[in-house]
Amino acid sequence: MNNLFSVGSPIVAATLLLLILFSVATWSIILFKLWKQMQEAKPMRAFNAAFWSARDWNSAAQVAQSGEGDMAKLAQAGFAELKSLSAEQNDMKHMGTPQDVLERMLRQQVQNIQRYHERGLAELATIGSTAPFVGLFGTVWGIMHALQDIGKSGSASLDIVAGPIGEALIATAIGIAAALPAVMAYNFFLRRLKVNITELENFAHDFMRLAQKHNFKL
Repeated sequence: MNNLFSVGSPIVAATLLLLILFSVATWSIILFKLWKQMQEAKPMRAFNAAFWSARDWNSAAQVAQSGEGDMAKLAQAGFAELKSLSAEQNDMKHMGTPQDVLERMLRQQVQNIQRYHERGLAELATIGSTAPFVGLFGTVWGIMHALQDIGKSGSASLDIVAGPIGEALIATAIGIAAALPAVMAYNFFLRRLKVNITELENFAHDFMRLAQKHNFKL
């Protein structure tokens, strides 16, 4: 680590430190999101099986109250809205037909869940797109600094040129190494998010169908 920062220019050393911080942030986000996904996968599958195994509408509502995961939250919000509709509240939030009110609430809930799971994706995208350029900046600056030192020494032999320029190229290598995991993780988590949102939208559609069958009452 000491050799890594023992470059001639403090700007290059600062660039290397920034790239290492990018890498630490990337892997922290990746490990955290993987842990969250593994933690939430089992409860979501359990709720999905229990909900569709319920004997009737009221039993499904009881399953939703004790369920965990995004799908359970969506069902809980749906049943809570049905209770509000049954109370015949006259406010701006409940204006319109029961179908419109419930559909709007379910759509908002899906969007809230999506925004929650999008946390960290912007950071991964930013690191993946900027890290190579940060590394390139460090390389260009390092080469400029090396050429200045070579000019002052008055010698351009291979042993004098290769060392400083080789050190400067390390910044580009670290920039690429920091960007690759960020880009790959971003694409992976974005794909998983799209699949999950599609499942939630399908569940919301089925919930609407069941609610309509029961006249939007609970």
